[in-house]
Amino acid sequence: MQPRSPEPTRYPGPPHIGGARRFAGPPTSFIVITVALIQMVGTLFSASHQNAPRPLDALAILLLLAGPVGLAFRKRSPQMMLPVALAATGSYLALGYAWGPIVLSLALAIVMTAAAGLRWQAWAGAGLAAAAVITGAALTWDEDWPLRASAGVAWAAILVLIGQGFRRRSERLAEYRRRREEAQKAERDEYRLTLARDIHDVVAHSLSMINVQASVALHVGADDPEKLRPALEAIKAASKESLTEVRQLLGVLREDVPLAPAARPSLARIPELAKNTELSGLRVTLEDYSTHQAVGPAQQEAAYRIIQEALTNVGRHSGARSAVVRVVQTAGALTVTIDDDGAGMAGALPGNGLTGMRERAVALGGTLTLHELEPGLRVEATLPIQHEGTRP
Repeated sequence: MQPRSPEPTRYPGPPHIGGARRFAGPPTSFIVITVALIQMVGTLFSASHQNAPRPLDALAILLLLAGPVGLAFRKRSPQMMLPVALAATGSYLALGYAWGPIVLSLALAIVMTAAAGLRWQAWAGAGLAAAAVITGAALTWDEDWPLRASAGVAWAAILVLIGQGFRRRSERLAEYRRRREEAQKAERDEYRLTLARDIHDVVAHSLSMINVQASVALHVGADDPEKLRPALEAIKAASKESLTEVRQLLGVLREDVPLAPAARPSLARIPELAKNTELSGLRVTLEDYSTHQAVGPAQQEAAYRIIQEALTNVGRHSGARSAVVRVVQTAGALTVTIDDDGAGMAGALPGNGLTGMRERAVALGGTLTLHELEPGLRVEATLPIQHEGTRP
């Protein structure tokens, strides 16, 4: 299947890369202050209801604050969090101070170390914490110590797994953002390419006609003044139409002027296109043509632009005197052919015009081919018709 691109001239504006700001969790300062308050207030409260071997003193306060302070290395040096928390928590408990929420900073250090991608350091720290729990439970000589030791080991492992879960989620979000940015870049490139094609088609067609008519005016101006006025009128009409369309396209680039629906090229404007082209001296005949109301706007515009560019190339390069345009609708496609009696493939110079026609057809899932005639050349585009409820 062909990749779907935005409908021509329905310009949504260039996408902005990056999307919403990445959520990186609460600020580090908030985590440090919150954990410090919980450990201080919680321990002071629990100490008042315990008969601890050693009362709280300045060293205990220092150790209660050291663990949360270690979490401040979360962004700059995440490998420092776990050693600081292990040292502060271990020293506090080994010195026999009152039991409290001192382990909160250690638990968060294990989680955030694993979330930072320091997997083995997180498992090593959790292992040391689990070993300390087992040793402490065994020294109590309590018959339930195996249960408490098992619970401590399980919680240490769970903390690491939680941190790894955060890490994987962060990696998935980063991958999603990367793919989204690539897709938005592709949209932006397609948007710019569509504008470039439209500007090329408008300017090339109008300037080609103006150039021809200006040459006619210079040639007949002195010898046949009656032919001078039609040539100047053709120049005026072509320049006016070109300026109108270019202003609209530039307004879209500034994102301050919406493209008027009535100005969008359609099959209904092909007779006008043929009439304007004839002012340049090329005789254009429409065959098997109707407005084809059932055809979608994207296909209508692509067909119009292909015919416009093909006629421009015929007038500029092939030396043809006449061209025949056919627009035929079948059950599943719109077929556009432009025949001329010019130089054939020798006049089909490669360039932006031929590339733009082919890109317009391919963007809608269609094809564009060139066929040698005797004499002349046939440009044939097949555009799948977009039925209601479907997309190209």
